[in-house]
Amino acid sequence: MKTHLITAVAALLWSVSGATLAQAMTANPAPSSQPADASALYQALGEKSGITQLMDDFVNRLVADPRIADSFKNANLENLKRQLTEQICQVAGGPCQYRGADMASAHADMDIRKSHFNALVEDLQRAMDARSIPFSAQNQLLARLAPMHRDIISK
Repeated sequence: MKTHLITAVAALLWSVSGATLAQAMTANPAPSSQPADASALYQALGEKSGITQLMDDFVNRLVADPRIADSFKNANLENLKRQLTEQICQVAGGPCQYRGADMASAHADMDIRKSHFNALVEDLQRAMDARSIPFSAQNQLLARLAPMHRDIISK
């Protein structure tokens, strides 16, 4: 179950990598379905500063991961971190507004394989573990990101 939920996170995060950064500045915000106390997850992630630190760690792991590092070699890493922070902040119930591309448009020509997707998710999980984010908060975030999965993997 955790692996399946974790897979959903990669869908979101892959969207603002490399070739999608230009698109990420113009489209609609990512969807999210949030419970009545939508800000609880945002708080559990450490609010904006905690999410910023998490995304910094996460992106550093992505570019160091030989399985997927090539996908990020031409990316503006500071912009990538900022976009991911905004997107995760919004999905987690925070006050941020992600204005990037929808997942299907952003990934239409990227030929993302399940193995790439899984590698990215593993890196996110390691970053969350390194920041001591509670397992329940990790699962809540992944559950909110899960609907995006089907729009990411094309192979």
